[in-house]
Amino acid sequence: MRRIISVLFLVCYISTAYAQNKLTLDENETKEGVSKSDSLAPIKKASPKESTKLSDAADKDGVTIHDYKIISYKNDTTYVDTSLTIHKDYKHNYLRKDNFGLIPFSNLGQTYNTLTYDFENTKLMPKFGARARHFNYMEIEDINYYRVPTPLTELFARTAFEQGQLLDAFFTANLSPQYNFSIAYKGLRSLGKYLHILTSTGNFRFTSNYQTKNNRYKVRGHIVIQDLLNQENGGLPDISVENFESGDPEFIERSQLEVNFTDAESVLEGKRFHLDHSYEILNPNDSLANNAIKLSHTISYTDKHYSYAQTSAQTEFFGDSFNSSNLFDRTELTDLYNQFRLNYSNNIIGDLQVNASNNHYNYGYNKLVILDGETIINRLKGDIYSVGAKYHKLYKGFELNGDIGVNVSGDFDGNYIKADAAFKINDDLSAKGSINHSSKAPNFNTLLYQSNYINYNWQNTFNNEETQQIAFEIESKKIGNVTVDYSTIDNYVYFKEDANSGQVASFQNSNTINYLRVRFQNEIKFGKFALNNTIEYQNVKDNDTVLNVPEFNTRNTLYFSSHLFQKALFLQTGITFNYFTKYYMNAYNPVLAEFYVQTDKQFGNFPRFDFFINAKLRTARLYLKFEHFNSPFTGYNYYSAPANPYRDSIIRFGLVWNFFM
Repeated sequence: MRRIISVLFLVCYISTAYAQNKLTLDENETKEGVSKSDSLAPIKKASPKESTKLSDAADKDGVTIHDYKIISYKNDTTYVDTSLTIHKDYKHNYLRKDNFGLIPFSNLGQTYNTLTYDFENTKLMPKFGARARHFNYMEIEDINYYRVPTPLTELFARTAFEQGQLLDAFFTANLSPQYNFSIAYKGLRSLGKYLHILTSTGNFRFTSNYQTKNNRYKVRGHIVIQDLLNQENGGLPDISVENFESGDPEFIERSQLEVNFTDAESVLEGKRFHLDHSYEILNPNDSLANNAIKLSHTISYTDKHYSYAQTSAQTEFFGDSFNSSNLFDRTELTDLYNQFRLNYSNNIIGDLQVNASNNHYNYGYNKLVILDGETIINRLKGDIYSVGAKYHKLYKGFELNGDIGVNVSGDFDGNYIKADAAFKINDDLSAKGSINHSSKAPNFNTLLYQSNYINYNWQNTFNNEETQQIAFEIESKKIGNVTVDYSTIDNYVYFKEDANSGQVASFQNSNTINYLRVRFQNEIKFGKFALNNTIEYQNVKDNDTVLNVPEFNTRNTLYFSSHLFQKALFLQTGITFNYFTKYYMNAYNPVLAEFYVQTDKQFGNFPRFDFFINAKLRTARLYLKFEHFNSPFTGYNYYSAPANPYRDSIIRFGLVWNFFM
């Protein structure tokens, strides 16, 4: 990984040495629209009639910021955005996405506790497990592709917690109008404020995409290599919890607090090789102008493993173990995925796709476990064959979408159906409704698990988790956005302490859970001031108390925006308030890298205030934040999980800088 970082920095240095910041966006000129396209036209210079001139800094050839395209895995196309908005502030974090509904642990690169859930699902296969370590694990959906008229570099940086930094460096270029590549690496090292919580993570990405001059054949793919290491300390013991909450000046230096152990670490590693290509058998340029037929194929290979290592067995916390020292647990999954798709488009019928897929999976361990006279197998492996269809149509102002899939062969049953309809009522108001049904096998680690700790060995036969969701969304530029979704969950699988052993194990709920979410988002502007609000209400009907969320969760930002120095600098400064009500917050188990249900004590009901000053100078955005500045005077009762405190007040700095050659 060090060689990868060195090469990437060399590329970035070369590009920036010749770069001129030719493109500048005004803070009000942001990308609000997303164009949906299944094919990309060849790169060409934009004429005044073809593109909107965003600034006088556009180069003499007519290239604008719109020409620097970002294409998602769904082929939705946006462009590079160098503006400074409050939403950019929300995304300036380790995940590089808005983390409303998540609360991070004390150190950068650790896990997040979840305050809200979305049960919409269109997957047919079980997930790997170790879900607490997957927040920064980049999936296929997180990888973008690019087309740029000139080389583009982006540098993202943010200070960490003691002896470390976070850096995400990215470079992309088109070697020809038909071929683009990108290379990027996100690296983090952070020691943390508490004992034994060092994090060291790396996410390497390489993407490539090509299309023939006639646009009939297109191919794109990526290579992603990731390693996420965390030292694990098991949280604070009771005496340290008392010292933390007391506010005693002696323990404000958090390294003075004892932790449960200092000899464990966990690592999640993964490699993925992904290729997606398509051929236009019949396109609108042919004789039948109203029809298009396309054949596509996707192949993706994933190799992933999670390991937990500990020098001495901590029987006080995890029960008896097979070995007393040098414990090492390793879980692995290899998955080879193939899908063939046939798309037919007609201006009357709409867009129709049929597909057939195969998953060859191999999950498990390299040993058998015999426990209480019963043998726990070491592998879940086989082939799953599935079929599906998708549909899209614009009809009398409605945008209609449908998606269906079903496993037809293999050891895991599964099916889903999703349908949605969107309608623009007027220039200010639009609405969307959707329904989703899903039946899917629970995660692999709930079905089969092995560990040096005796009570962490199981083999379960669970029924499929079944979810139904109905959702509505209303968007208004004047009033705000309201989203409502109502879900029912049957056969919910979760982790909880076993009543007999006292250790965490997987269980399946026999009753139906009803879950309602209502979220309101808006922004009120008055002159150069603005108030941005996100307020969420949640209600769960669950007799067994296995799905726990706070009733209210809110984020409110009051901020000021203005140009300075004859518009050479754009400034935003303000205060963000975060709060959620008390609830039975899930606890964290480092052996499994999973959160588990606890109903002993409620956590929450503590305010978090952040003061920020953000500035934009040409294509550079600078971020200065005084995080949780109220912590010394509102009480030391803030937790990300039981025995795991949230962050103390701290000043952090970061930047995002784009270079255009």
